[in-house]
Amino acid sequence: MAQIKRKDSRNAEFVRNRSLYREFQAERDEILKHKWIESEKAGFDIGFDRALVDWIVNHRASWRHSRQIVS
Repeated sequence: MAQIKRKDSRNAEFVRNRSLYREFQAERDEILKHKWIESEKAGFDIGFDRALVDWIVNHRASWRHSRQIVS
């Protein structure tokens, strides 16, 4: 059992260090920020799904473009 936990731990660390995973996390953070801002404007929690769709439609392309310039 201990060996399985060590392997799972190594696998989790490997995934966290991958650039694709880091990009996913950065995008998720932006969506959550967008959700908070839009919820504040609306005066109620708009929910993750609504924030996700709105962010993808209105902000994703420019966000990705700005990350490519910086990288």
